[in-house]
Amino acid sequence: MQNVLADRDLLERLADEVEANLTRHIDAAAIWMPHDYVPWDDGRNFGFLGGIDWDPEQSELGEDAKLALTVSVLVADNLPSYHRELGKYLRRGPWWRWVGRWTAEENRHEILIRNFLMVTRAVDPVELERMRMAHMTRGFRRPPMHLLDVLAASAFEELAAAVRHRNTEALGENPMVTEIARRIAVDDELQAIFFANLVEAALDLVPDQTMRAIADRVADFRVPEVELADGRSSDDVLAAAGIYDRAKEPELVFAPLLEQWKVFSRTDLGEEGEKARAELEKLTLSTTR
Repeated sequence: MQNVLADRDLLERLADEVEANLTRHIDAAAIWMPHDYVPWDDGRNFGFLGGIDWDPEQSELGEDAKLALTVSVLVADNLPSYHRELGKYLRRGPWWRWVGRWTAEENRHEILIRNFLMVTRAVDPVELERMRMAHMTRGFRRPPMHLLDVLAASAFEELAAAVRHRNTEALGENPMVTEIARRIAVDDELQAIFFANLVEAALDLVPDQTMRAIADRVADFRVPEVELADGRSSDDVLAAAGIYDRAKEPELVFAPLLEQWKVFSRTDLGEEGEKARAELEKLTLSTTR
């Protein structure tokens, strides 16, 4: 049976990989400013300041684009919960610096989308605020996990977010929405690479233990879900709009990472790792082969 490392040991053994990948991430990430993507000339006061309150006729976005941006900003609004959950595990040295960098990038997404929606009057600001209050009050909490589970889950989550934003980009709604979605998708993809590279390093260090974490996180993977103002689930409406369909996760979210990690061609697995790999094969069917 292969050795099993405690989280404190993994934090230390993988610290150099974190440092290297943090440097790589910062070098690869484009410098961009959220205010550059907002058409400020379109802005005007709402009724409270003597202007005109929102009316549906003011929105120039199609329903799918409004839905995609609403879900994206509400997920980003919940950043304090995600920061807390990530920071509980990645709590020292370069790990903590990565948490800070990741949080700052995610916050930038929220700033951009909310400013764009308000200035362009794309959605009802009162309804959006009520949904924000409800969504953040419910918050987000992970079940107890080990470090490797958090890394695998985070890799899948970031790639899933990139898929959602790439599909928003593909709507071709208008040049600004297309560029906003593309810009955020690039960030998501780079963040996914960071987490995926750490999982890859962990596979080389403790293959059985890491394979078990991957299998468990695929088995219970869920993207963040938002309850919309009309009571519908974001899972259902995003799938219907072709923006994010959970049925396509094996192909679009799991398969690329399982291929990067060489899950089905590794020759260094022990009994427990082989068992986890067999479970993965059943979970992902033929889409990963």
